[in-house]
Amino acid sequence: MNALGWIDWLIMLGTLFTIVVYGVWKTRGAKNIEGYLLGGKESNWWTIGLSVMATQASAITFLSTPGQAYMEGMGFVQFYFGLPLAMIIISTVFIPLYYRLKVYTAYEFLESRFDNKTRFLTASLFLLQRGLAAGITIYAPAIILSQIIGWSLNFTILFIGALVIIYTVSGGTKAVSQTHKQQMGIIFLGMFIAAGFLISYLTDNLSFSQGIEVAGIMDKMEVIDWKFDPSSKYNIWSGIIGGLFLQLSYFGTDQSQVQRYLSGSSVKESRLGLMFNGLLKIPMQFFILFVGILVFLFYQFVMPPLHFNQANVDQVMQSEYAEQYEELQVKQKMVFDAKHDLILQYKDTEQPEEVAKMIQGFHAEERLLMQDGKDLIKKANPKAETEDDDYIFITFVINYLPIGIVGLLLAVIFSAAMSSTSAELNALASTTTVDIYKRNVKKNGSEVHYLKSSKLFTLLFGLFAIGFAAMASLFENLIEAVNILGSLFYGTILGIFLVAFFIKFIKGQAVFIAAIISQIIIIALFTMNRLEIIQIGYLWYNLIAPMLVVGFALMIQGVLIKETS
Repeated sequence: MNALGWIDWLIMLGTLFTIVVYGVWKTRGAKNIEGYLLGGKESNWWTIGLSVMATQASAITFLSTPGQAYMEGMGFVQFYFGLPLAMIIISTVFIPLYYRLKVYTAYEFLESRFDNKTRFLTASLFLLQRGLAAGITIYAPAIILSQIIGWSLNFTILFIGALVIIYTVSGGTKAVSQTHKQQMGIIFLGMFIAAGFLISYLTDNLSFSQGIEVAGIMDKMEVIDWKFDPSSKYNIWSGIIGGLFLQLSYFGTDQSQVQRYLSGSSVKESRLGLMFNGLLKIPMQFFILFVGILVFLFYQFVMPPLHFNQANVDQVMQSEYAEQYEELQVKQKMVFDAKHDLILQYKDTEQPEEVAKMIQGFHAEERLLMQDGKDLIKKANPKAETEDDDYIFITFVINYLPIGIVGLLLAVIFSAAMSSTSAELNALASTTTVDIYKRNVKKNGSEVHYLKSSKLFTLLFGLFAIGFAAMASLFENLIEAVNILGSLFYGTILGIFLVAFFIKFIKGQAVFIAAIISQIIIIALFTMNRLEIIQIGYLWYNLIAPMLVVGFALMIQGVLIKETS
């Protein structure tokens, strides 16, 4: 692993500190709770759109997504196919209602529609899910970056968390929105530069179209899977149906997103901001996945590591299994050389189908060797996390990009961590202040009191996220971890809102009981799935949970009506 040069350090740290200083300076002096939580409702549509995208595009996106494409291909993009339709529904139904009611949070509406306990339950589910997610969004990049740049894990966690806390506590929603613009600019610039270098490296060996064809041979370019398979994580049906309900939940009821467009100067600006996100998100995600495909193609001509997490490799090389691991590396080199020669032959061969089958065979053998390497790592250290997808892109960046560009790409990952975490802390503080503290603890405080309370809650949730991150353990794939966590809770929250919007005769008692039952069932399904008793792709939880809430609420309300009649 190459050491970072002083130019990379300068670019990375200079970029990050500039963003923090800009956020504090630009948003200094919030005088009241509306200015702090809603940014004075001054945001225009493109600020909203970029802020919505930055909230969703965490560091996990830029670490995990290319690695996911490297290992599994382009199919993950189907996860976002329900997004445009969700944006239309939210723009039509949710936004006008939130503006008409002049709410600070999405959950205020639920009390006027149902009762305080339903509002409290929904806000609590959000706080639980998003509070844990905030820890993951700090931990995910920290565990990888700490190994790459040589900092301790806890210091890296503290570094990210402290930077975010400084400007989020200082400026609230406006600071989050203002810094999101700079962060998205850095992110797009860095990823486009990385793609440019990768294409340049590829075209030294193959034309661009030939490279795509080679990736297709090894099953990396299948964007759409038309098979209806509930156990499959990603196909067009789970993407459109399950993805639609997940995006409705996330953008329509998650305060970290609702707060972004509630800061708009009008309903029109908020709608345009969401539609901007709906149009740009799928191409953006496709592009990030495609960067992973380009990294995969790069490693068809430069031999990749047998395992991308160098810390794991160091451990196994210091164990009794070092010789066996070295034997695997020798076999990998033989397979790589044979496949490399075939790929070069493929562009000129008169028998492309035969050569393609041979390439596929060597690729399958390569995957088996990688798995054998993981098995040895596990023997050397049973506690080791052997999934290395999240290390693939950053390993390429550190080892093969020029000085200065490495610093920029590291700034991209840190910026993405800061952008999503700041929005989460801002939303957690808003929900706690408005839905829990102001409603149930201190009902008649002054504007100044609630402003100070919001800043305190932001700080406390920031410290909680840092603490949770310091105690967390790595999931198989970080981007999946966040989406699974969301899928466990978002469906129930969405079900409550769907009843609130569309089934007027159902009252608070029925939906409250229905939500609790539904949440228990979803957690039970997830547990059985983990124990391999049943197999259901996690995106389907986002459809199952709201259906359960609606179904149980209808039945319970029917029973309550009969009892009172």
